[in-house]
Amino acid sequence: MFLLVTLLALMVESACAQTGVVTGKVVDGDTKTPIAGVEVAALSGKKVVVTTQSAADGRYTLSLDAGTYTIKFTHPDYVDYLRKWIKVTAGQRTVVNATLEPQIYDLEICEELEIVADDVAFFCDASYSAPVMTKQAVGAVADYAYIQQHNTESYDVVNENRFLDAITNPLSTFSIDVDRASYSNVRRYLKQNQKPVKDAVRIEELVNYFDYSYPQPKKGEPFSVTVEVDSCPWNPSRKLALIGLKGENVSESVIPPSNLVFLIDVSGSMDSHNKLPLLKQSFKFLTDNLRPQDRVAIVVYAGAAGLVLESTPGTQKQKIIDALDNLNAGGSTAGGAGIKLAYAIAKQNFISNGNNRVILATDGDFNVGASSDAEMVRLIEDKRNDGVFLTILGFGMGNYKDSKMEKLSNAGNGNYGYIDDLLEAKKMFGAELWGTLYTIAKDVKIQVEFNPAQVKSYRLIGYENRMLNTEDFNDDKKDAGEIGCGHTVTALYEIIPAESEEHAPNVDPLEYQTTRVGTSPNLMTVKVRYKNPKEDDSRLLEYRILERKATPSNNIRFASSVAEFGMLLRESEYKGSASFSAVIARAKQSAENDKYGYKADFVKMVELCQMMYR
Repeated sequence: MFLLVTLLALMVESACAQTGVVTGKVVDGDTKTPIAGVEVAALSGKKVVVTTQSAADGRYTLSLDAGTYTIKFTHPDYVDYLRKWIKVTAGQRTVVNATLEPQIYDLEICEELEIVADDVAFFCDASYSAPVMTKQAVGAVADYAYIQQHNTESYDVVNENRFLDAITNPLSTFSIDVDRASYSNVRRYLKQNQKPVKDAVRIEELVNYFDYSYPQPKKGEPFSVTVEVDSCPWNPSRKLALIGLKGENVSESVIPPSNLVFLIDVSGSMDSHNKLPLLKQSFKFLTDNLRPQDRVAIVVYAGAAGLVLESTPGTQKQKIIDALDNLNAGGSTAGGAGIKLAYAIAKQNFISNGNNRVILATDGDFNVGASSDAEMVRLIEDKRNDGVFLTILGFGMGNYKDSKMEKLSNAGNGNYGYIDDLLEAKKMFGAELWGTLYTIAKDVKIQVEFNPAQVKSYRLIGYENRMLNTEDFNDDKKDAGEIGCGHTVTALYEIIPAESEEHAPNVDPLEYQTTRVGTSPNLMTVKVRYKNPKEDDSRLLEYRILERKATPSNNIRFASSVAEFGMLLRESEYKGSASFSAVIARAKQSAENDKYGYKADFVKMVELCQMMYR
């Protein structure tokens, strides 16, 4: 008898050693209250392995053999919810929380969705108290309707640069900008058949989404400078000047080792198919491209911040991917604590003469801890002197906080991108990986002096939130933008020539001084200041530009088509005779060196927009 009892005990112990537990809580997406009676099923492939129901407090528990499962949450009053690739480890507890969105009962919303989501098979029937739709459509419809009803996206106001008189305001000074988030965010709007919010359209980021055929820099300089002048397409009586920078193409073999810290938002607001799941896939793509000498640590933040993966060499890719797979969303957002911990980990594993960088991935919805924009900016500014650079990646929609993330990237020696799909992740972490992650020049500023003998007035197109005071150009303490290896930076000025009959902006005549206009034939002087990444003193490049009659290059023709598109989206007062047809024609004619098809995709996007705006 004793032997039988012992044998049974051993069998039970052995069985327990081979199983793990999945547990969690199910709450309502609107009220955040627990939901009872939710059917929770564990699926292996399409086969249901085990089911249970959530209790009155919304909690449930599943006992499962070690393996990978899909956990499905079902309730008649809520949209079905799936959590895929849940890894169950023997003897361990895995937490999988779920937030369920109520089914839609608003027929007006449903009727609106028939227009917007015409690729979803469903219909509304006024004889029912709720719309009738196919099961496949429920998730897409719920996502769209929820976003429309609860949209809290935020963008800083962009007041377009105006024309300035070249006599009273001869100097134009700004920080370069290699951010490209606005372009992919605008694309996200258009894919949803929506007109983008005007302030989501930052024209310089649209223009700089593309690379241009500028020459490689001279030996000893980190970038080249190209200046070109042509007639203005949307106002032929004016001129258009292009200033282009091209970062040196540095071979991957000579780029120093990277010490990267992935700082990942796993708060409840990230619990959406186009947020944390897309984020994981994006970082896996980055991980696949790591070299053996590169290292990655992972810090997450929700209600609190924590280290989930110590600094790990690029040879252990599977370990990094496993850590990403185990991330789940839930809780509030302690963004400030996460940033502090990420910088501490980066500093702890700092590589002298290496590439040290924090990569923050979030929807920007910080709501616990340091949460105001000013607090977060000061926090980032305090950290940038540690030699650690910053990349910010935005995800999602509905509660997307573009305004906050752009401020943080500008404050932290960093760049900012928005990932709307896996192709954008491939662009950023594939062909442009080291341009994104490896800085070759920092605090890059441009100052243009216009010659009033040749220029009556001028306007910088875009860069509104990158403008600097005149004296900031020579102040090495003033932060400015960074340029990565192989990156191009493009700026456009619209110019009213001195001989034009147009009236320039004017002020009352000065009483105590007079202005004498010289006779130089130069159109303008372009000055560029920059610092090497490890230095604190800037270097100066200077170019005097004499307007020459020449055939316009495809660089200025394509850049001007993108800028014209941006002005149309913004309904700019300066758009002149701009039209979608003109944008399409000029972009098609000038879209050279389009190895990855980004310029061809731009043309398709403008064609879509042309149909929408009709």
